Amino acid sequence: MTTSTTLLILVAMAYLWYAVGRSRSVAVVGGRSKAAELHSLPAYYGWLCAVWCLVPAVLVMLLWKIIDDGLLLKWVLSAMPEPFHSYTGTERELLINDLTNVSLGHAKVASPEVLAAAHHWQALKQLSSEWLAAAALTIGAVGGAVSFWRIQKTLRARPEIERLVNLALILCSMVAIITTVGIILSVLLEALNFFSRISPFGFLFGTHWTPQASESAGAFGAVPLFAGTLLIALIAMVISVPVGLMAAIYLSEYASRRVRSIVKPILELLAGIPTVVYGFFAALTIGPLLRSVFESMGVEMASESALAAGLVMGIMIIPFISSISDDMINAVPQSLRDGSLALGATRSETIKRVILRAALPGIAGGVLLGVSRAIGETMIVVMAAGLNANMTFNPLQAVTTVTVQIVTLLVGDQEFNSPKTLAAFALGLVLFVATLLLNILALYIVRKYREQYD
Repeated sequence: MTTSTTLLILVAMAYLWYAVGRSRSVAVVGGRSKAAELHSLPAYYGWLCAVWCLVPAVLVMLLWKIIDDGLLLKWVLSAMPEPFHSYTGTERELLINDLTNVSLGHAKVASPEVLAAAHHWQALKQLSSEWLAAAALTIGAVGGAVSFWRIQKTLRARPEIERLVNLALILCSMVAIITTVGIILSVLLEALNFFSRISPFGFLFGTHWTPQASESAGAFGAVPLFAGTLLIALIAMVISVPVGLMAAIYLSEYASRRVRSIVKPILELLAGIPTVVYGFFAALTIGPLLRSVFESMGVEMASESALAAGLVMGIMIIPFISSISDDMINAVPQSLRDGSLALGATRSETIKRVILRAALPGIAGGVLLGVSRAIGETMIVVMAAGLNANMTFNPLQAVTTVTVQIVTLLVGDQEFNSPKTLAAFALGLVLFVATLLLNILALYIVRKYREQYD
């Protein structure tokens, strides 16, 4: 029996226990006319039976699936002939890959030992699936039956259900925390491994970036990457912040309802365009156009440049800033507008001195979201700005960014424990710290100005 079939049967069983539990709660007090004598509504007794039928069985299935494959594979490998027991590292991985392909039917040709082991593994998987289905259905039936026999007039079903729901909500909220902690630890530990080989001072303040598998052969100065990232992000924000903010002001304060209903969806369509399309646009249209313009003025420009990447990235970020700013401006109370106009201020003065100041926390959040998007963008930079780590602030030259180098370092067949690969985690740690500082700045701005306008 497959896992999906078992889950469907469990859901049907839970629904059945819900109906039976609800009916029993009514029967315990002698009918629906006396349902008020129950501690909780009849539905809570049904939910109690359904929850104790479904949740323990699903948890057992989840735990079983986590440990099942590893245990069965270990069992199969231990049952193979003696020469296979000495396999380690790459040989062991290749053997497991062959067993997987044969058991899934992707490979028909293999050694007799591998074929026998794969068939044994497949048989064990089938047996494990049957035992899992039997265990889950038994647990579901027992859980529902125990809850069914617990039902009586004084059973506090509603508080028990609420405690279970509260526990589920806590577990769901913990997912984000655990994920964040896991990300931080995974990046931090590998970054510390990198800094144990490469000087942190040389990494943060060095001006030459030529990473190699050996720490003695390569240069790991990341300043050119930081400079390229900041240059492209600055160009993007110079384009996106004024245009996005002005578009939001026009749509919120000046545009008619008909114009707004047409322009706003068109503007927000830019947010749905994949970044690879922006990359093609930058590489095939904007880059050659800018180069021809500057060359006509006698200014030399590289075929891949920070200006082309930053310009297209700014266009990509406009919808984010515009949409958030528009929502924040619309959220400003009408009383502030009316009060300013009543004191003799013009519409433009009201927008500049009242509305924008009141909406500043939200606008700042939108701008910082755009900055984060610009810092984390990869595809546009790869296609329009290049991969060369040049230490320059000239927007007409080719540069690269931190995210592009992370992708470059992690692609290929180099050893994972080499400084070249570990450098990606050090760069990721720097990005994490930079994003954290941006969030702290955003919180400071929001709290400062929210207190003035609450």
